[in-house]
Amino acid sequence: MSQPRAYKARGIVLRARNLGEADKIVTFFTDESGKLDAVAKGVRRAKSHLAGRLELASESALTLHRGRNLDIVVGADLVSSRWIVEPAAFAAASVVLETIDALSEPDLAMPEVYELLSNALAALARSEDPTALLPRFQLRLLDALGIAPPADRCVRCGVPFGTKGAWLDEDHGSFAGMECRETWRDMLELDRDDVENLAALGAPRGEGAAMRARPRVALAIDRLISYHIGRRLRAGAHAAEFVRAKT
Repeated sequence: MSQPRAYKARGIVLRARNLGEADKIVTFFTDESGKLDAVAKGVRRAKSHLAGRLELASESALTLHRGRNLDIVVGADLVSSRWIVEPAAFAAASVVLETIDALSEPDLAMPEVYELLSNALAALARSEDPTALLPRFQLRLLDALGIAPPADRCVRCGVPFGTKGAWLDEDHGSFAGMECRETWRDMLELDRDDVENLAALGAPRGEGAAMRARPRVALAIDRLISYHIGRRLRAGAHAAEFVRAKT
């Protein structure tokens, strides 16, 4: 059976780029279809009924029509506008959106990731220190995608970390125990408290979860994200400026 031409979805704007004189191609992360691109015709015109409803990080109930190459946005009702104008919150939100964009596959439904994204943006908008929330979001995202590293045992030998701590094995995108330490390499090391903080950051809320990362743990998670994406986040440098300003 052929699919109906019109369909509805709830979506969060990850990014947008201009198309022609008045249109935009908007990349959404949706609740039922995952990441998708759609054309918002005339959205750059002041009198467009879509103007102001498809801003970065906004969440809308969308009506779309299937197109030959790209679907078309024909309606959008705001669920949450999330006007994130405070500089630190905007920088942190940009990291969240870029991370989701880089790690999600087109047309792959991931309801757990959608809920995580929506909750993270809401938390950033009301936080007094939004960049401090990024490591937990990123670690929870890796867990939702099934690629989070074990927080309690060596990726190389499987032995629990114990009291000696661990080190970031960037070749494997995970953590290794001190028994497998390569002394000839300069590694990012985590002590026992760091390892406990790492495990708490990845824990579900209400199960001993930590909301904030210790400095070395935050750095380790940032490098894990770079490992999985294959590059540094473009928005990461801007967010790091606010982190440095607080230290």
